[in-house]
Order: sequence, then structure tokens, then C-alpha cells
Amino acid sequence: MPAALVEHETKSASGTISDTRFRSWGRFPEHSHRRVQKVYWRDQIAEILRSVEPGSLLPCGMGRSYGDSCLNDGRDLLDCTPLNRILDFDWETGRIRLEAGVNFADLLEVIVPRGWFLPVTPGTKFVTVGGAIANDVHGKNHHRAGTLGNHVEQIMLFRSDGSEMQCSLMENPELFRATIGGLGLTGVIAWADLRLKPIPSNALDVETIPFDGLDQFLNLSDSSDEAWEYTVAWLDCLSGRGTRGIFLRGNHATKNVIHRSRTMSVPFACPPVLLSRTAVSLFNRFHYRAQAGKKGSSPIHYEKFFYPLDSLRNWNLLYGKRGFVQYQCVLPQGDKSLVKRLLDTVSIPGQACFLAVLKAFGNIQSPGLLSFPRPGLTLALDFPMRGISTLKLMDALDEIVLSGGGALYPAKDARMSPAMFKASFPNWSDFIGFIDPKFSSSFWRRVAVE
Repeated sequence: MPAALVEHETKSASGTISDTRFRSWGRFPEHSHRRVQKVYWRDQIAEILRSVEPGSLLPCGMGRSYGDSCLNDGRDLLDCTPLNRILDFDWETGRIRLEAGVNFADLLEVIVPRGWFLPVTPGTKFVTVGGAIANDVHGKNHHRAGTLGNHVEQIMLFRSDGSEMQCSLMENPELFRATIGGLGLTGVIAWADLRLKPIPSNALDVETIPFDGLDQFLNLSDSSDEAWEYTVAWLDCLSGRGTRGIFLRGNHATKNVIHRSRTMSVPFACPPVLLSRTAVSLFNRFHYRAQAGKKGSSPIHYEKFFYPLDSLRNWNLLYGKRGFVQYQCVLPQGDKSLVKRLLDTVSIPGQACFLAVLKAFGNIQSPGLLSFPRPGLTLALDFPMRGISTLKLMDALDEIVLSGGGALYPAKDARMSPAMFKASFPNWSDFIGFIDPKFSSSFWRRVAVE
């Protein structure tokens, strides 16, 4: 077990001030913070909360949110990553108690050899437990498992009035629901109890299927839900041949595979010439051919399936010095015309969509008050940030999503309007009463006012 994950008695100095230029993963927008303070021990939290002014603080993890939900421009961040210990575990039942700063990468090193896996995981392992709960993350198995919030049994929440609230569906249930997907605004998560998933090995049997058109995707998705635990599709938006892509579906395999971790790093921000529509179109063409050539089923290590981009550290620099924006929406199931309109809009000349991912959400409802997933199709689109032209494109996509009663994902957002947020989350006003008065964020100040 990694030493960082074991409860121990050694104390570190408190009140550490770290780099105030804390960035989100998208590197847009750029904000400066008054201070970024690390917290090392749970008993520090109450002291810190007493000392800050109203509306000044936001807890943060590893900064893998793409927009400004993890930023607090001109105010303070509380870096919870040093709270990274496993407090209790039951290897027979899979119940585990984790401090909020435990990251999924370290956790997986502990649990996978013991036959357990995360019940739900996003597309990166470099996220903390607290951040994953605050964003109520989803994954490739939403149709089977729902969101991470469906597997959280209990949360210990520190509030600025000095209270330590144990929250679950049975105890303080309303605060529990507000904290799951609550964007870190309801208090500081000290620890949480999760239910892990039993697995037979470190591998998955993955089938790769090229498809051509939305109808083929929908048929593959519908026919895979019952027999396959994980499903997702990559799209080539610039092929000029309609919506072609690669559909992946996987189940946990019975035998381990040998895995040699190979990590590379992007040394600098890519120059503009590599961000052109022509360059992206060529990359998509090669990627499609390479993946289509793998048609069939094969066992692969879980890291290659769930976290392919994590092997390329600082991959966000591929989008250039100005960063990137992701547009992730959910659209009502069955209305493929909306997806087609979105893809037609991003395929117009002058735009270069680096990455497009399509997935069908299931019907499992999260307990989270502001949870993003709901039955329908979710489409995630990545664009290099090019200023006003990119923001205007996002506005055009908003109109399409609004016309179909869709929603946007706060964890991936850097620019949605208050009107778009309120349409996406009609119960937003119910959430306001659970916000801790000393907490705020750049995202919340942007979307919660007219």
C-alpha cells in the first residue's frame, strides 16, 4: 500500500501557500487567486473555515475540471490533495472510507491487486475522491451503474459554522444530495464511504467496431447495453462522409494481462499550424484507420481502456497556448436530429473539433441535486480556444441544445450563460439554500446571476 494512502501520525506544517496561478485543465479562462492554501489534517479544516471571510473560499483537488468550476478568481482555494489517506476498508465487502484528497491513480494501485475496481470512473485517473463527488462524475458504464453518487454511502462534511455533518440518504439526506454534484460549494468534504466493484482481473475484453452514421451507432448502443458493461464511441467530425466513428464496448476479463506503463509528456504548447482543420482532419483519418484495423475483441489492461490520454502527461498543451474548451451536452434519447445538427455545426469550415465522444446515458437517477447525467445521448466536443469565434460557435450550439431540452455539464464548462445553466438545471434555486456562506467559485458567480 502506498505510504501516502495510509493513516499516520506525522504532521506537516500547516498554512502552506502555494502557486496562486492555479489553472483548470482547459487552461481557459486564466484566473489568479489571492492564495492557495494546503490542508494536511482534518482538524485544520474548522480553523481555516473560521478565519476566512464570507464568499471567499473554494476547496479544490487536482484541477482536472476543464473550465472554471475549480477556480475562484481573486479569492482563495483550499488545496485538499494532502488529505490522501485510506481511513478504513473491508476487503470482503468492498466498502472503503477515503479522505477527500485520495486520487484515483493511487487508489487503483491499492484496490485492483485485491480484486476491486472503482464503481464509476471518468476518463482520467488524476482526480480526487472529493472532486469526483463534487462533480458527480460518470463513465462508460452509466447505463449499468449510474454516476459515482449512486455508490457513495456517506460523506463527512465540514461547514463554516463549525459543524461536522455526516451525510447519507438516511442522515441529513438533503445536504447529502446537494453535496453530490454540488461543485464544492456546500462545505469541505473530509472523507467519504464508497462501495467498490469486484473484478476478476486487471483487464477488460474490449470489442472495437467501426460504424458509419448515427443510426448504426444507436443500433450498436441499444444492442450492447444488456451484454456489455462499458460502451462509448469516438467520432470523426471532419471526415466529410457523415458521422463515422469507432464504437468500443467492454467487460471485465477473467485473466490478468501484463502491463508496462509508458508515460510521455508534451514538452510545450503546440504551434498554431498543428491546430488547423487540415492537421486535425489528417489525424482523425489516421486514427480511424488504425482503430478500424483492430476490429474484433481483445483483452487490454484497464488503463488503456479507461485512461488512454493519461499516458500522455500535459496533453492539454496539444491545444496550444490559449488552451481549449470542451462542450459536453446531454440530449433527449431518440432525437438523433439534434445530434446531427450539432455535428453539422461543428463541421463547418474554419472549425477543428479535436475530439468528439458520443455515449448513451441510461435511466439510473443520481441522488445529486445538480447531477448532469439523465436519460439521453451525451456528446463531448473539444476545440482549441480561438477567442470570439470559438465562443460564438458555443453560443450556436447552445441554441440547438436548448431547443431540444438538453443540458450542459458544469465540470467541462468555461462559458455558459446564466440562462443556459438555469435551463440545464431547473432545480438550481433549491440548491442555493445548501451553499455554505463562506464558499463561492468563479463558475457559480458566472452562472447564478442574471
